[in-house]
Amino acid sequence: MTGFGRGEAATSDWQVVAEVSAVNRKQKDIALNLPAGLEELDSVLRKLLSESVSRGRVNAKINLIHTGAIENRLVLDEALAVQFVNASRKIAELTGVEVGFSASDLFRVPGVFRVEESAMYPAELCGAVEDALRSALAEMGKMQSREGEHLREDLTQRLSVIEAGIEEVKKQSPSVVETYRKNLFTRLTGSGLDLDLDDERVMREIGIFAERSDVSEELTRIDSHLGQFRDYFAKDEPVGRSLDFLCQEVNREINTIGSKANDAGIAQHIVNLKTELEKIREQVQNVQ
Repeated sequence: MTGFGRGEAATSDWQVVAEVSAVNRKQKDIALNLPAGLEELDSVLRKLLSESVSRGRVNAKINLIHTGAIENRLVLDEALAVQFVNASRKIAELTGVEVGFSASDLFRVPGVFRVEESAMYPAELCGAVEDALRSALAEMGKMQSREGEHLREDLTQRLSVIEAGIEEVKKQSPSVVETYRKNLFTRLTGSGLDLDLDDERVMREIGIFAERSDVSEELTRIDSHLGQFRDYFAKDEPVGRSLDFLCQEVNREINTIGSKANDAGIAQHIVNLKTELEKIREQVQNVQ
């Protein structure tokens, strides 16, 4: 599910800003961007993200703003400066050419001066970083919850369509054997065969067909799966993977009914059911 959240926390010297965004993806994929110096917090923060998100592509970024009294300072590498001066004198001695320079020339020598940033200590910042990240995740969760409510309404409506279609199949399934019986006798009569309606061979054929075309077990299992769908809709926890599994099971039962029923009317309902189920399956991919 999509969402965005921003959270802040602070220490005496630092302000921590965490931003988290998520987009739809079937599997869980986490990307974490940390400032230099906080790399050792990577595993702790990834665990927090992983526990908070069940699926989707999640991008998290941590920013630090220094607010303490100690500012960045300029540091002189004295040993390197001395080496540069001695090397200049050596050149003058070897070539006889006077090499003149001032102290300000040292600013142009790479490495003689460096800017030392205000020190950060991961152990001291860990609590604030976690607090900021939790706040961002909570805000993102609220946005995802609003999206989840819309998805719940859409899925509930589509589930009702499937339930209505299944009821139609239940109504028609008892007449499948009788229709087959009538068609069988029509074909036998049309072939010029003089068979009694109670002929043992005819009754055996009808009995075999009735057994093969019985879809009562599949209908019972579908009722159970659809009931579980509604149970999951009422839960306040990640159910995306469970709903994805139920979609596969319902699809399997629908396919079995279509192949066993051998009836044009039921076949049309099967097509409609599979179409609606595919729409549900696509939506379920977006559910946590």
